[in-house]
Amino acid sequence: MISLKVYQKYIVNNFLATTIKIFFIFFALTFVLTIFEEISFFKDTKISFFVPLFLTLLSVPSILYEVIPFIFLISTQFFFIKLGDRDELIAFKNFGLNNTKILKLISFTTLLMGILVITIFYNVSANMQNLYLEIKNKYTLDNKYLAAITENGLWIKDEIDENINIINAEKIDKNKLINVDILQFDKNFNLLKIINANEVDITNNKWHIDNAVSSKYDSLEKRVKHLEFQSNFNYEKINSLFSNLSSLDFLALNKVKKDYESLNYSTTEINSHIQKIFSYPIYLMIMTILSATIMMSIKYDKPKVFHLIFGILLSVVIYYINHFLGVLGKNETIPITVSIWMPIVLLTIISSIGLIRINEK
Repeated sequence: MISLKVYQKYIVNNFLATTIKIFFIFFALTFVLTIFEEISFFKDTKISFFVPLFLTLLSVPSILYEVIPFIFLISTQFFFIKLGDRDELIAFKNFGLNNTKILKLISFTTLLMGILVITIFYNVSANMQNLYLEIKNKYTLDNKYLAAITENGLWIKDEIDENINIINAEKIDKNKLINVDILQFDKNFNLLKIINANEVDITNNKWHIDNAVSSKYDSLEKRVKHLEFQSNFNYEKINSLFSNLSSLDFLALNKVKKDYESLNYSTTEINSHIQKIFSYPIYLMIMTILSATIMMSIKYDKPKVFHLIFGILLSVVIYYINHFLGVLGKNETIPITVSIWMPIVLLTIISSIGLIRINEK
């Protein structure tokens, strides 16, 4: 078992204490913003205040997971401000503890915390987000328009023009459904029509079906050379329905990936999400190192507001770089691995420049 020295325990405890404080500040801000959003959503619905409150508590962890890298960045800033205010950095140097040793200690602590985040916090937040979506869907009109992927392909429930359409497709090939069965019912679930087709173009809400086989309950089958079918769904909407991967834990992600593969549905986004999860601890560690090198390179006597604003601006820049590269990866403009790891490599290079002369500060 690893035994920490007194100074190591002191540094780790202070770093953890600062991080926990910043985490709860972000939690409070996120909670306030989210509950106002939920109250606004239910403003025309007669419900108990407990519902938006409960939904907020379910949703907040998933939001916090996305901002944890910036929590570590800002926490590291305030950790060094605290050491600077007490002249503890100078005291550490007098006892032979240089900046590199301090940085190694807090970066390793961050790495361990990152592993705990993806193994415990992520899975808990994903399950809470999944429950949030299930409850929220009961209060939306969108529950009339449902889609799911199972071992039997893609299933869609679509209500339009007082008719209920149940659609099953074996596979998705770009913007087309393959081997499609459409069962159309009236609002009382009396069968009106059955449409079978080898291929359906779902580029927009008006589906184009060539060489369809159509039959009604009171007539024989007939072939239709070209048929237009109105729907609330198109390829973009179907794609967006399965993009909320934050509500899936590790086991659910693997299951969904297998379902996507069986349907010939693109797994690019889910592969990107999985790689992001596994790179998360390293990302957190690099954010801590970047923040530490910056703090060791500037004076501590500047107002705390300056450091806070600087940290927020830096977080925004990093977020948009990540988002931009992530979009390129999902669109397959660049490989997924490149889109995930390039920001980390860039931040590592920037941090390394500051590390060269870190002990001279």
